[in-house]
Amino acid sequence: MSADPRPLSPHLQIWKWSLTMALSIFHRAANIAVAAGVVVLTWWLAAAATGPAAYDQFIMVLSSPFGKLILFGFLAAVYLHLFTGLRHFLMDMGYLLTIKTADQFGAAILLATAFFTVFTWFFLTGGM
Repeated sequence: MSADPRPLSPHLQIWKWSLTMALSIFHRAANIAVAAGVVVLTWWLAAAATGPAAYDQFIMVLSSPFGKLILFGFLAAVYLHLFTGLRHFLMDMGYLLTIKTADQFGAAILLATAFFTVFTWFFLTGGM
């Protein structure tokens, strides 16, 4: 048998990492984090419907430093997923297709995610 003449896709070790590639991967990771956050939101609703003891336990867990970290990460994932989804939408429409514009918009996504996450966190928690 002869070898298949079709070209093979290169492995990740061959590709040079770029901001566009990283943001595409972060978009997928943020999607997983948002899905996990929906589980926490469901727990919140179930605890509220169950009664005061269950709700107090939920509040105790999410008021801990680990719980606050989870909530902050969920908030960051929501904003990152929102902004990278907008990026994918614009690219599908034919915009941001040059390396320069894709990198500039990618940097703007990271800045916007950081800004809106911190702003929303301080607005909702009063700086806690």
